[in-house]
Amino acid sequence: MNIPFKKANILLPKKADMTKWAVIACDQYTSEPKYWKEVENIVGDAPSTLKITLPEIYLEQENVSDRIKKINEEMDRLLNSSFFETLNNSLIYLERTCADGKIRKGIVGMVDLEDYSYEKGSQTLIRATEGTVLERIPPRVKVRENAKLELPHVMLLIDDNKKKIIEGLTDKMTTNDVVYDFDLMQNGGHIKGYKISDDLANEVFAGLEELANKDNFETKYNVKDKGVLLFSVGDGNHSLATAKACYENLKKVLPKEEYENHPARYALVEIVNLHSEALEFEPIHRVVFQVEPEKLISEFEKYYEVSRTPGEGQKIEYVYKDKRETIYIKNPKSNLAVGSLQIFIDEYIKNNGGKVDYIHGDDVTIELGKQPENIGFLLPRMDKNDLFKTVILDGALPRKTFSMGHSYDKRYYLEARKIK
Repeated sequence: MNIPFKKANILLPKKADMTKWAVIACDQYTSEPKYWKEVENIVGDAPSTLKITLPEIYLEQENVSDRIKKINEEMDRLLNSSFFETLNNSLIYLERTCADGKIRKGIVGMVDLEDYSYEKGSQTLIRATEGTVLERIPPRVKVRENAKLELPHVMLLIDDNKKKIIEGLTDKMTTNDVVYDFDLMQNGGHIKGYKISDDLANEVFAGLEELANKDNFETKYNVKDKGVLLFSVGDGNHSLATAKACYENLKKVLPKEEYENHPARYALVEIVNLHSEALEFEPIHRVVFQVEPEKLISEFEKYYEVSRTPGEGQKIEYVYKDKRETIYIKNPKSNLAVGSLQIFIDEYIKNNGGKVDYIHGDDVTIELGKQPENIGFLLPRMDKNDLFKTVILDGALPRKTFSMGHSYDKRYYLEARKIK
């Protein structure tokens, strides 16, 4: 079987202060300008992925087109100054020591976007785990469409309960294989990467082929006539969707033999095992801004039949001003509390105005929720073992259902790849 995960020409800085080079994924800390100001202060004049990516906190600012122009100019400058070394036709095995000391293991390579779809109900080998917000794609396309480089924060999950494919590499790496080894800024922990030998890469591909075998798949999930799901998008769904949109746009203007062999057909990603002890699913909370909290809760109680008695439905906690209370939805519109809440919030904002943001961490949600004209919603966590089966049977989960770990444990931009 043709596996959609492949070796890539991976670019790494030849000489750089790597702690300043690597920066957290752009979709983090979107309501915390202070965080990004601190990153700017740490980076200073040094080469950094901060200067060739666009933190989403700035995505809707008026000067965004100037920022994108500067990003493309900085990419050109780095490429023209021989800043990078290329690991040709390679995979990287990495170990990320998170803030709590747990080690998350992964493999960086590229995936074929022909085998990925974010459409609801798709049967492709690579699928979105959550609803893709189509309006979020065009602004991100503007960042990527003229860029010469991509830097991944996409993490794809495999369901390898035997822990053979990625974890099996741990004892087979040597100090000669190390390609980076440094501390990450802003509580990001430590990261160490190794170039994978051809023999070990072949073992990885063989393991993935076993997971993608139709008979094995149907037995494992007790399903019939469902497309094989090999990779679930754990993080960076909208980034991968943007890469797909840019590739589909190229297909409209290039002859088939050109787009089929174009570097933009592929996207650099990290694959991680769902069963890693270091991979914890955290809920993604909601804060609604520019609303009257009392009115919103009153409308919520008209929209759903709710109870204040524990266990009588889907649990949702909310906080505003000096209040912190819990309600239970008795007639939900989604299988998950997060889905039922999101349906209401979307409807409420459409009719009454306001703005929602998706927040990682209880403390930040509570702090923001207590501010004037805000309300925070705290959601329960999802069991990660339900992920693949749910996506196979029900399609994508409601958007922003879960987050893999805390904000500071997210993927940092580090490796790059040419897409032009």
